[in-house]
Amino acid sequence: MHTRLWYDRHIHGSVKLIIFSLVAIFYVTFLCRESQNAYELNKVKAETSGVMHLQSQAGSKSQPIIQKLEPVELSRINNIVTTINPVYEYSEEIHAAIEGELKQRNLHLREVCKRYQLQFVYPPNPREFFISHGHSLIWCNVFKAASSTWLYYFNILGGYNVKYLQHIVYQPLELARKRFPRPELPELLESLPYLLSFLFVRDPFERIVSGYRNKLEDCKNSYYKSLAKRIIKRFRKQTTTSRTKKCPTFQEFVQFLIEQHKQGKRFDEHWAPIYSFCTPCSIEFNIIGKLETFARDSEFIIREAGLEYLLLDKLPKNKLSRIGNLSKGSKTNFLMEIYFSEINRTTLDQLLNIYRWDFELFDYDFKKYYDYIIPDVEDTKNTTLKPTMGMKNLTTTRM
Repeated sequence: MHTRLWYDRHIHGSVKLIIFSLVAIFYVTFLCRESQNAYELNKVKAETSGVMHLQSQAGSKSQPIIQKLEPVELSRINNIVTTINPVYEYSEEIHAAIEGELKQRNLHLREVCKRYQLQFVYPPNPREFFISHGHSLIWCNVFKAASSTWLYYFNILGGYNVKYLQHIVYQPLELARKRFPRPELPELLESLPYLLSFLFVRDPFERIVSGYRNKLEDCKNSYYKSLAKRIIKRFRKQTTTSRTKKCPTFQEFVQFLIEQHKQGKRFDEHWAPIYSFCTPCSIEFNIIGKLETFARDSEFIIREAGLEYLLLDKLPKNKLSRIGNLSKGSKTNFLMEIYFSEINRTTLDQLLNIYRWDFELFDYDFKKYYDYIIPDVEDTKNTTLKPTMGMKNLTTTRM
């Protein structure tokens, strides 16, 4: 009996010792990894003198960083096959030329904001901003504008291991918010003068088609499946040839957007207009990147912030391939023709009324979409009829 009791105690003690040893090993490993991350970050800061900080001036607004050089001809540079894992020699000439174009984008946006006084209509909205004080970055996450790539980057900046990020089952947004919580408005406004702020934009109608295809065309996600049922119940006609389709057609989705806008309801972030989402007329972003030049603009931001060591050459090949496909125009135009062939001119006018400011603020052309739609009866009588949806004739409404 005593022997068995001694034996049980011996086994129990051994198990406790093993567990304690494993916990100790895990803790030491964790400390080593954190120390390595801190060392690498300090090394980057020591080696890089390119991190830009704006000095605050009492009683004055922050000014864009991109204001050094006049625009430079970009025809040669835009023909370079750029990737975020750089394959060419990045030069001061290339950097200066990109800087000039980014400055022009900012100037154009400021002119439009001032012309229509949009800064008074859409106050700052901090909800989707990410602020990294340690890396001097502020980013507004525009969904369906290659946002997954910058979520990946912010997760790296948040200290997550690259290999871990490539195999996680968690949503990147969920991970990123653990390290970069949603900021309150005072924090955002106080940080803007000191940090490099940016967002990425996309052709507004390409963005809503992307949102529709991702969330509602197949409606696999439980939340969007429920939304799909509501859209179908509200907008599907019994005589339609799509009555057996369980997910909304693009036409039904557009009708849903138009009604939501008329009723003043909040849009889902995947198709909310950027002017009401990131409020660029109330927040002076230093850099406005575009999906069409995403890799080039992203590399510019990374270099401008002095984060080459942390972020360049860290993007998986599958993400690079996807970015390349998104920026190719021929396939995108073909898809847009297919989806917009479902709607008529009246519907397009109403849809444009929602996204008109995004088209003008970010200098995208909406007129081509009138070539894709179903002609109205009046249009067939006059084949030379041009779009009448001039931006200046539209009233400003809140979103």
